[in-house]
Amino acid sequence: MKTLYLRIYLTVLAVLAAFALVGGGLAKLKLDEERERFDQERSRYEQNASDRTLAWAELIQAVLPPDEAPEVEQAAALVSWSERLRLPMALDRADGVRVVTTPLFERLDALRQRAELPPREDRGPVRLSLRDGRSLWIWRPPRPLREALGLPGGGPREGPPGADRPAGYGPGGGPGFGPPPPPRLFGGLPLLDGRGLLIALGLLFVAIAAGAYPVVRRLTRRLEALKAGVEAFGAGQLRRRVEAQGRDEVAALGQSFNEAADRIEGLIDAHRSLLANASHELRSPLARLKMALALAEEAGPERAASLREEARRNIAELDALVEEVLLASRLDARPEPQREPLDPLALATEMAAETDAVLDDSAWDLVPAGTEAPLRGDERLLRRALRNLLENARRYGGSAPPELGLGREAGAIRFWVADRGPGVPAAERERIFEPFYRLPGHAERAGGVGLGLSLVRQIARLHGGSVVCEAREGGGSRFVLRLPLAG
Repeated sequence: MKTLYLRIYLTVLAVLAAFALVGGGLAKLKLDEERERFDQERSRYEQNASDRTLAWAELIQAVLPPDEAPEVEQAAALVSWSERLRLPMALDRADGVRVVTTPLFERLDALRQRAELPPREDRGPVRLSLRDGRSLWIWRPPRPLREALGLPGGGPREGPPGADRPAGYGPGGGPGFGPPPPPRLFGGLPLLDGRGLLIALGLLFVAIAAGAYPVVRRLTRRLEALKAGVEAFGAGQLRRRVEAQGRDEVAALGQSFNEAADRIEGLIDAHRSLLANASHELRSPLARLKMALALAEEAGPERAASLREEARRNIAELDALVEEVLLASRLDARPEPQREPLDPLALATEMAAETDAVLDDSAWDLVPAGTEAPLRGDERLLRRALRNLLENARRYGGSAPPELGLGREAGAIRFWVADRGPGVPAAERERIFEPFYRLPGHAERAGGVGLGLSLVRQIARLHGGSVVCEAREGGGSRFVLRLPLAG
């Protein structure tokens, strides 16, 4: 069983590994494609950023007062353009002395001095050299700081909603100095490098493998329990059953095993009982036969003839007992009976004639002439069942001949055999169909071995029918044999 468990679990892992390899290969192709596109965007961005830097330098050079102008005039012009462009800026003279610093530039510089800017977000200001030797400093803060400082975005205002923006414009709405947005895998997941992708696939593989383990283990554990139950049953524990919970195939298999085990246990118990009772029933005729043979050696001619007749009766009793035991053993195996069309009226008429029984006149119109026979079954077994019922009625029914009748009811043919004997007590009407069971006081007086009615019930069940014992109005017993209609 562990081999099966390992095969199932390793199959699951192999499928997961194949999925991971295929998925990893596809992701690697997509990763390379996205990285190539990202590199192209970055190159385009860097070129655009360089062009913008030169354009801003020319713009500020054109609008700023010359370096000979008063510093107050230069400062006012720079602050005005800083507000219009929404960019933190500062201006140095040619000798490096600071002329003016805008308030936002000062706040950013203070944050940088206190090391409050994240290292990945701290790109610092950009220095633009003007033609007259002055230096212009422009600082485009990262997006988190722009939002914290109340700057919706640096650079010129955005165009109409939905308008295309030039390559290199950052998420804030204007030309930025930061790189373009990072590439994303399949349009949603952030792009991972080769090692990160392998780690992610490995974690996914481990997670699915861990989730599949209890499922596979539970399945194989139930199979192991079923295997243990089958082995115990095969070792002789006939009452061993397996737990059959759920609605899947394993539960159905367990239920089938339990049903088969019940059937086998019933057959073995029946055979044990049959063997024990047959052995007991064989003792009496064998003992009488042995005694008759011993007495015949010293008896006179008349006595010897009587002993020989008794020996023949004992042999006939033994023959009948062996025949019934063999038939009961065969019927215990529940063979499929031969299904041949039968005429119930003809069958009842023949059996009544053979046993000198009285046939009920109400049966003559059961099967109209020219119609198909409504009964299908094994004629030999059905004759045996009716004969056993009639012989039982003759044996226990007193001097009056038994009565045989038949009728038709919903979905079934009904045969009945009635007698005027002492009847069967209500508590014993089910037990008399058990093998070798006879009513108290009837074992030796009436003869028989107690298998006749048991065989009738076996034959009835083999044909999908039933047999019951009822009290007859006016005294006596009435046995009703029901068999399903053909079709």
